Amino acid sequence: MAAELHVELVAADRQVWSGEARLVIARTPSGDIGVMPGHQPLLSVLESGPVTIRLSDGGTVVAAVHGGFISFADNKLSLLAEIAELADEIDVQRVEAELARAKAEGDDAAERRADVRLRTAATS
Repeated sequence: MAAELHVELVAADRQVWSGEARLVIARTPSGDIGVMPGHQPLLSVLESGPVTIRLSDGGTVVAAVHGGFISFADNKLSLLAEIAELADEIDVQRVEAELARAKAEGDDAAERRADVRLRTAATS
């Protein structure tokens, strides 16, 4: 079994992150799933939530992901998201304002997206 898996996190508009990892945790309709090297082939829908990528050097990359797909085969994991941003890219003040606006307008989808982004930013 390989010690690492190759990970590609791609949003509709850009490649967000690419590299080697020892574990990736993502949310699917069945719940959170952990993918390690040698995992069985997988294809699933990605739910909105944080994606955690654990690196072999002990580092961690966290991204807010909103919709998309997760695929694993031949020790390569692809996370194809509609929207994704790394935790350190999230402007917390802007997201807090977006959350307040979404609550005032009763926009549940925007409120969920802002909540995921704030939870993700808190991990960095």
